[in-house]
Amino acid sequence: MLSGRGRMALAAWTATMLTAAALLPLTDSAGWFFQAVFLVTVITGAGLVGRRVPLARPLTVLGQLVLTVVLLTLMFAADQAIGGLIPGPEAIREFGDLYRTGGQGVQDYAIPAPVTEGIRLMLLSGVAAVAVCVDALAVTYRSAAPAGLPLLAMYSVAAGINQGNGELLFFLAGAGYLMLLLAEGRERLSQWGRVFAGLGTRPGRPYESGSQPVTPMRTGRRIGGLVLGLALFAPAIMPSLSGGLLDGAGTGPGQGPGGGLVNSVNPVVALQQNLNQPDNREVLRYKAGDKKQSQSLYLRFVALDRFDGVMWTAGKRRIEPIPKQLPRPQGMTLEDLAVDVLDVKVEAEDWYEQSWLPMSYPVASVDVDDKDWQFEPEGRMVVGTDGEDTGGTDYRLKVYDVQPTAEQLASAGAPPSDLRAEYTQLPPRFPAEARRKAAAVTKNAPTAYDKAVALQKFFQNNFTYETDVDVDRNDPDAILDFLKDRKGFCVHFSFAMAAMARSLDIPARIAVGFTPGDPTADGEMSVGLKDAHAWPELYFEGVGWTRFEPTPTRGSVPSYSLGQSSSSVPRQNPDDPAVQPSTSESAAPAPSSSSNCPESVRRLDPAGCADTLAGPLADESDDDSWFTPAVQGLLALAVVVALLTAPALWRRRLCRLRLARGAPALAAWAELGDSAWDYGIPPDDALTPRTAVARLVRLGSLDTEAAAAAERVASAVEHVLFAPSPPPTPGLTADVRRVLAGLASAASRSTRLRARLAPRSSVQVFWAWSQAWTTRTQRWSDSLREASLRLRRTP
Repeated sequence: MLSGRGRMALAAWTATMLTAAALLPLTDSAGWFFQAVFLVTVITGAGLVGRRVPLARPLTVLGQLVLTVVLLTLMFAADQAIGGLIPGPEAIREFGDLYRTGGQGVQDYAIPAPVTEGIRLMLLSGVAAVAVCVDALAVTYRSAAPAGLPLLAMYSVAAGINQGNGELLFFLAGAGYLMLLLAEGRERLSQWGRVFAGLGTRPGRPYESGSQPVTPMRTGRRIGGLVLGLALFAPAIMPSLSGGLLDGAGTGPGQGPGGGLVNSVNPVVALQQNLNQPDNREVLRYKAGDKKQSQSLYLRFVALDRFDGVMWTAGKRRIEPIPKQLPRPQGMTLEDLAVDVLDVKVEAEDWYEQSWLPMSYPVASVDVDDKDWQFEPEGRMVVGTDGEDTGGTDYRLKVYDVQPTAEQLASAGAPPSDLRAEYTQLPPRFPAEARRKAAAVTKNAPTAYDKAVALQKFFQNNFTYETDVDVDRNDPDAILDFLKDRKGFCVHFSFAMAAMARSLDIPARIAVGFTPGDPTADGEMSVGLKDAHAWPELYFEGVGWTRFEPTPTRGSVPSYSLGQSSSSVPRQNPDDPAVQPSTSESAAPAPSSSSNCPESVRRLDPAGCADTLAGPLADESDDDSWFTPAVQGLLALAVVVALLTAPALWRRRLCRLRLARGAPALAAWAELGDSAWDYGIPPDDALTPRTAVARLVRLGSLDTEAAAAAERVASAVEHVLFAPSPPPTPGLTADVRRVLAGLASAASRSTRLRARLAPRSSVQVFWAWSQAWTTRTQRWSDSLREASLRLRRTP
């Protein structure tokens, strides 16, 4: 049978996990939830142990927090922590990076979102924080009602993001909190003794044979169940009630006409599914100018501009009604830039329903009938609101057909600082090896344009196109796997080129849409599912966002991306050492002769220890640093050993102090009681010395000599406590040691080891600390109260 506190702890655990279930629809996998179950179970167990000792209530909560931090460190920052457990500066920085990437992922991903390491950390730390608060309020401080606040906060976050039908999740969260309140009510009622049988009997028949009293607990359960049922079903019965926690917030990506927010999307999974369809089902048809112009027109529907180290997603942007004439495309300012305006007519199939309008980039105007389409200026996209989609939609576009020259791109100036800061941003955990690879591939390229051409040739000439390669949405080293395996589909190529371009300080983003498709007999272009595609867009001042095509055998490579006729960028081939994986020692360049450059840096840096590449590696290979992971592990091991042996060392020291130089009777008696406790005989302060010794002799199975020694110690204590002038009692130290020898000889081997290595009586140290903490906090509280009273009395 569980005790009252045990039932309360179990109810707090249940309420926390049932409420945490509301977070499950936000992610595409539930593995984190089982980790949360383990984490909350450990937190609950720590609370039970702290209250059992017992520790002061603040120390119990502090212990739960410390244990939570240690577990999270072990799970997320073990490599950076001291000994894998103790968070140091490196671990704190790692947590900061994970929280930043997790926060960015929450903003960028549509639900259900992939469980990246950052998002997993946010989920587990949030659930753990709520678990500590609920256990502390409801169990440690015996106040279950306020524990509903952290539970409500966690549910509100889930409901606010999900905005879908959450009746079941609301029921689970409400039932968990109701169980917590009922457990507290049962605990409080149990302190009043048994329920009086006359209370709650049916009116008019208080003593009828066979009737049972209706206890307050049963009444409370009925009331709680009725209220919970009303909260669930009343909105369905009365449709006019809206705006509550269970009410959705619209079905479209936008929030009404003008000034709304466009939600983030992640079309990568759908794109791969489209490419692997057995039939190339037609999604739309279009016609633009002459045949040559139609066959070179890409249709893009979304731009992905947020990169978390694993996936590219579209950020949340402001949307507005579509203007009749769209503003001039960003960065397209060159006066001698060759630009044609094409008239494009698009007809989408009825079955093709998505919230983004496929358009060529950059578009000058959009003519679509329905007013629920909105314009997003930054990505120059059109998005449907209030459930609007492309199914059966006909629309016309005026499209700029921009044809820059290689010389214009090569002579492009520096981009605006705000655009450069946003579109060259990479997460802290972006692999350094990918940066080195980008630098190696473009080492002979003098301009940003030449670097872009070199990257495109590197992928076009040395990689294989395959659509059955998975996109790992949780592995931050996925780009390294792609560079090593050298095979993938358009997502891998565009993701890698855009990320590597950013590492070279070239603004980049990803476009997702369709390649031109196939011509039909009537001069139109038919676009099917297998024409789904992703490609990088790089920014060049004066031209704007410019399409590149790194994916081999897909789409068309723009003529302007083939390089300048006088370019010094050579064509890449698989035998070129500069494009071999940096992990291959056989293909690495010869080491630099610089004596200041570590060999590991020379091997990884094809440019021969360039400052921009050797800097981060020099720190990793610094032999002068003594604080290596091995040293950290030894220090952590020493700390753990010290903590484990501290109780035994403290106990042995206390024994020596008590028995040194002729132990006084009370000191000998205290040592006798603590030693008996160490051997499994707990103290009982209600007993007199003689009855306590009789109990010790019986439970400890002491022999005659040890029993006589214990009785002499008890007799000395009685003289000290009751005699007016207690006589001297020499030899008490020898008597205590004789009793200890008797306890050890009668005990089992495991009991002796436990008494020596983990003595039970050492818990008194924690009691002393707890009492000191309670006294100190009470003193502080009294001082603050007195100061407050003095301030009030001051005129």
